[in-house]
Amino acid sequence: MTAEDPHLLSTPELSVVVPVFNERDNVAPLVGEIVAALRGKLPFEIVYVDDQSKDDTLAVLTGLMAGTPELRVVQHVKQSGQSTAVRNGVKAARGAWIATLDGDGQNDPADIPKLLEARETADSAIKLFAGWRVNRKDTGSKRWASKIANAIRSRLLRDETPDTGCGIKLFERALFLDLPYFDHMHRYLPALVKRAGWQSVSVPVNHRERSTGVSKYNNLGRAWVGLADLRGVGWLIKRSKVTATREVARP
Repeated sequence: MTAEDPHLLSTPELSVVVPVFNERDNVAPLVGEIVAALRGKLPFEIVYVDDQSKDDTLAVLTGLMAGTPELRVVQHVKQSGQSTAVRNGVKAARGAWIATLDGDGQNDPADIPKLLEARETADSAIKLFAGWRVNRKDTGSKRWASKIANAIRSRLLRDETPDTGCGIKLFERALFLDLPYFDHMHRYLPALVKRAGWQSVSVPVNHRERSTGVSKYNNLGRAWVGLADLRGVGWLIKRSKVTATREVARP
């Protein structure tokens, strides 16, 4: 740390984790928005995880590092998907709390302070603050597919969460790394947090249209994967057992 970079600390309070794949035109605007939302408010870092992009996303990120001291970049050695990118970003992060954003720019970094404010007044048992896209800017087919999927998931898992697919979330790093890992786990965080004996709360957030690039998912693919995941998460919940412990005092 130098006098020229007073906002840099060896241990930031917050790490913003952003997974990306082929998002070269969205990288610079989103990094700028994250910096604008957080610089001067608390010590933070930005951890981008490039999932072996086929375009020059990595080159754009590398170029931004010189002018953005908070920015760190992690690259997968092979393409592994969004959940793995999120998990590896959290593992690389140094902050005790993690904020996640999708790399397509549809999440608004200005909502991160709102999640932080919600944390300040929340019960200590709440370890996940999940964004809730009350006014989604996706296509009609995506909105309907998400509505149906959320209804089915909520009924089966009883996670009491209206929107698990929203990419902007705030959670405790230690808790996240203690959760069972599997592909697409990022869509089931409220249920997994509840399974671990903690609570989550949904916070209304802004949602924006994708301005550039293309979506990496389609409704049919999500549906097939979602059915298998629902069965798996349901099994995890059914087989889980959370037991409090206490250390016995030395006589």
